[in-house]
Amino acid sequence: MKVVRLVFSMTSPEQFFFARDGWVPNHPSLPVKLYSAAVNSPASDFEPLFRKNGWPPQWQGGVFSYHHYHSTTHEVLGCAEGWARLMLGGPHGKEVRLQAGDAVLLPVGTGHCCLEASNDFLVVGAYPPGCNFDLCREEPTPSMLDRIARLDRYPSDPVTGSRLA
Repeated sequence: MKVVRLVFSMTSPEQFFFARDGWVPNHPSLPVKLYSAAVNSPASDFEPLFRKNGWPPQWQGGVFSYHHYHSTTHEVLGCAEGWARLMLGGPHGKEVRLQAGDAVLLPVGTGHCCLEASNDFLVVGAYPPGCNFDLCREEPTPSMLDRIARLDRYPSDPVTGSRLA
């Protein structure tokens, strides 16, 4: 039996709020949360961490190199290997660097795009239970904006397991 040892960062995650950026809606009230050194064990331990905290992992891979957002669900990305520079919030958003062990929690509607990545960059993607993501690359419709606004909280924190507003 494999023993999983998870060590959480002693600091609070960085938080970013993004206003609408052109066609990228972003979320009207929820922050993006960036967890540096969310795990200090083999970074592949993101899958059991997310699962334990109620966010079933759904895929492993990279982040698309074009700006996009999801209008149906929140998303968490755990960097399992390598590093990447991501642009969050749309074309005029904020550039962040993810490295193995880091995680980023993206509220529904948040634009994201990979600008550059190491050859071994790998993330684990997870969503709240029963949620499936869509892939949006253009102006949201009024019904999409309404759906984004109605998803006004996270069911739990996928990294710490705590209840969130």
